[in-house]
Amino acid sequence: MTDAHFLPERSPGPRARGEVVLTGADLTIADVEAVARHGARAALDVHARDRMQEARDVIAMLVDRGEVVYGVTTGFGDLATTSIPAEDAAALQANLLASHAAGVGRPFPREVVRAMLLLRANTLALGHSGCRPELVDRICAFLELGVHPVVPEQGSVGASGDLAPLAHLALPLIGRGQVELHGRVVPALVALREVGLEPLTLEPKEGLALLNGTQLMSALGALLLADADRLTRTASVAAALSVEALLGTDVAYAAPYQLARPHPGQVAVAAELRHLLRDSGLQAAHHGSAHKVQDPYSLRCAPQVHGAVRDALDHLRRVLDVELNSATDNPLVFPEGGSVPVDALATGGGLVISGGNFHGEPIALALDFAKLALAELGSISERRTALLVDPRLNGGLPAFLSPHPGRNSGLMIVQYTAAALASENKVLAHPSSADSIPTSANQEDHVSMGATAARHARTVLGHVEQILAIELLCAAQALDLRLATMTVGELEAPLPGAGVEEAHRRIRERVAPLAGDREPGPDLAAVLALVQEGALTDLVLG
Repeated sequence: MTDAHFLPERSPGPRARGEVVLTGADLTIADVEAVARHGARAALDVHARDRMQEARDVIAMLVDRGEVVYGVTTGFGDLATTSIPAEDAAALQANLLASHAAGVGRPFPREVVRAMLLLRANTLALGHSGCRPELVDRICAFLELGVHPVVPEQGSVGASGDLAPLAHLALPLIGRGQVELHGRVVPALVALREVGLEPLTLEPKEGLALLNGTQLMSALGALLLADADRLTRTASVAAALSVEALLGTDVAYAAPYQLARPHPGQVAVAAELRHLLRDSGLQAAHHGSAHKVQDPYSLRCAPQVHGAVRDALDHLRRVLDVELNSATDNPLVFPEGGSVPVDALATGGGLVISGGNFHGEPIALALDFAKLALAELGSISERRTALLVDPRLNGGLPAFLSPHPGRNSGLMIVQYTAAALASENKVLAHPSSADSIPTSANQEDHVSMGATAARHARTVLGHVEQILAIELLCAAQALDLRLATMTVGELEAPLPGAGVEEAHRRIRERVAPLAGDREPGPDLAAVLALVQEGALTDLVLG
């Protein structure tokens, strides 16, 4: 057994297994999460099987005729002009996987590898890759049996797709490389024997079909989007808690005001805030106060900022909806034939066209936009936390939200942590797609850096989850102190909005109020788990 230091794994919640049928045309973000995190099965659609076989027959005919086809009867990249004899075709495909498995760094967590396997199978199912249906069957078997290739996180420049990571993903299919099986890292051949599978022998074009594509950046993007959807709804809850604790006003969230500038995300966030703050006794107690004509921007402009984040994430969703169901390797096979373009190889039974569908630019740009947006979500949350702990700005609450400031530091330093993470996000938000570096002897002279954008976006997301957890922790403490100061004699303090009250209750189920200084680590971890589970997201729904 070999040890490997994997990147952190998320804890999937309970979910029915179900089955995702791969047609190549209708895979969704929810399907990716179901397979990657919740153990849903994947199987090849019967019509997709027929399409794959038709394309495979085209490749077999080309090989029999001795036609010159990139990656089938030639070398790869700058070696595209090197002819490969038919007797070396199988060795060519195996050598391709072995030579391209040059990734370095920590291995990706299991969920990312499972998402990559699913996306690779789905793009092959589209029927333009020219490989046998058995390859998709074997990938689905890996998912079913828990055979997870070890894929290092670094090595992709995003064109010709995610070559190095996909090579590590594919090597175990032929019994090479390493896999994680039941929590152990073992040689692939050992794992295949344990689960009763034989290594595949790749046929012409199949190694290339397994390598070309955007399945790493797309897998990371799909899981990121699933998490970000929960995170943006949680951000509405955090903002509403802070508004109540700081005696902010909900006037700026009024529907007529928001509809005067109807960006979809902005309108949606304002509606969520109104829902969370409904029936608020705290709002009623200070409406009309002179000092509450306008709140600081981090409160007043939450719909505008949070909403813009959602709109940016919706752009990523539109891109991924296309990318998850696209043919992204090279060359592509079109068994139905049609008009013959110049320089296309007409086979008599179809067309083979060499192009650049593997280039990751669409995903790279969308991921860069998404990580910038997520960084902004963390930035505005940190500013609300700073308001909560500052006695000059928090409306009369004690310094750093300690009942006994001075002797106790309270929540002073957790704001430092939020500030550190928000600051680091500013560096990570630099667009990876603004860079390019030539590869393959300048044959591949412009690349997307989409995998880097995806990895950085995943890191930014994790930081923002922690930043929002810190805001929730501070806002819950501030609300406790606020309600205590508003209780006079036998008079009870006014209740916060219905959604805020329930959010506060759920936080207090996991973290006790801060009466005196204690190590904040367990509290931070408990609220972070609540954020990552999406345990507050249902509260925004009307």
